[in-house]
Amino acid sequence: MKPGTSFPTKRLKWMADIRPSGVDKHSVEGEPEVRLCNYTDVYKNDRITDDMPLMAATASEDEVRRFSLLPGDVIITKDSETPDDIAVPAVVTEPLTNVICGYHLTLLRPFPGTVGRFLFWCLKAAEVKSQMSLAAQGVTRFGITTRATARVTVPCPDKETQRAIADFLDRETAKLDALAAEQEALLVLLKEKRAADASQFITKGLNSSAEMRESGVPWIECIPKHWSVMPLMRLVDEDRPIMYGIVLPGEDVGAGIPIVKGGNVKPSRLNLASLARTTPEIEAPYARARLRAGDLVYAIRGTIGDCEPVPPELEGANITQDVARVAPQKGINSSWLRHALLSKPVREALACGSLGAAVRGVNIFDLKRVRIPVPPPEERDAIARLLDADARAIDDLAAGARASIALLRERRAALISAAVTGRIDVRVAAARDLEVAA
Repeated sequence: MKPGTSFPTKRLKWMADIRPSGVDKHSVEGEPEVRLCNYTDVYKNDRITDDMPLMAATASEDEVRRFSLLPGDVIITKDSETPDDIAVPAVVTEPLTNVICGYHLTLLRPFPGTVGRFLFWCLKAAEVKSQMSLAAQGVTRFGITTRATARVTVPCPDKETQRAIADFLDRETAKLDALAAEQEALLVLLKEKRAADASQFITKGLNSSAEMRESGVPWIECIPKHWSVMPLMRLVDEDRPIMYGIVLPGEDVGAGIPIVKGGNVKPSRLNLASLARTTPEIEAPYARARLRAGDLVYAIRGTIGDCEPVPPELEGANITQDVARVAPQKGINSSWLRHALLSKPVREALACGSLGAAVRGVNIFDLKRVRIPVPPPEERDAIARLLDADARAIDDLAAGARASIALLRERRAALISAAVTGRIDVRVAAARDLEVAA
């Protein structure tokens, strides 16, 4: 344990009975029916409650006896794709109806001197999580053995103190979580506002009193009378048509030609430092897909619909088959066209594909032909300026919200570690809170 721990410590095997589960998801005729608490039920929830929609399965009578979940039980995940994401805990907080612990999980049944909720919070503490991470073994997937789990050391104050700490953390983390949830809700609202503003101005313009007409396109509906509607391919450079790039770029060669993949089509990842590279020999047959500053790159696989301008540092880079290049023709404002492609009506049209069904990727054929409402040049420029300013303001607010969430998470983690190790006296902290409230 980390220096500064004021409580005595014990190995986990002296705190709880450790039971790795092998109960699978299959239903076998003749076996008792059960509700199965699976990996994702634990990974995504701090608490296991009876109203959760758990999977129906069967288990042997011996498995039912050994792995039925009781109030106070703690369950941890025993494998993961990364060693730092292992032994994620959840605690059973109430009586459950016919629920047993499933495969890829380990049941920790607290001994009489251990409070399950306190053990849960210990497993959330950085001092214990780091031990679990170091004990994890694997290459592409990591797991922690029962023996390694048993050897992990955890704080072990008296039972009354355990309860006080668990009560304190239940209460204080709930406050922090509520504040974080408010910031998460703000992020959703900001995203919705940005999308609503873009859709309104891209399809209706800035003049709310403009005379309108039917666009002839169902997802666009009415547009200002003096606007037109054009397929995207009529708005791009005729010599540089919409296209995707390298089909098989190979592994990153480190010093080759930069290539933009679908996951790079984000403001934070569209830069030289974030791009993989391919060999000149692989890139050469796709020279027509090379990028110029001011082009747009559009994700057609993976994070479908992301669209970003190409910065000057990526002049001459290429793209993969997961990305389409859109090169605006002379006189077409690149920023306006990007906002048009990001607007809800256009995104939804592309997401449904040419046959009207939801698709997992955007077809180049459909992208070329997607209909865009086109105002005169001066209006395009004005719309771009307004939406750019709107986006900057919203991005600033969103950055503030994300920073607040990060600080709240740091505060939460620090509070958990300090409480379970005894570096703060939770009774004194609770009394101080009561004085402040009074």
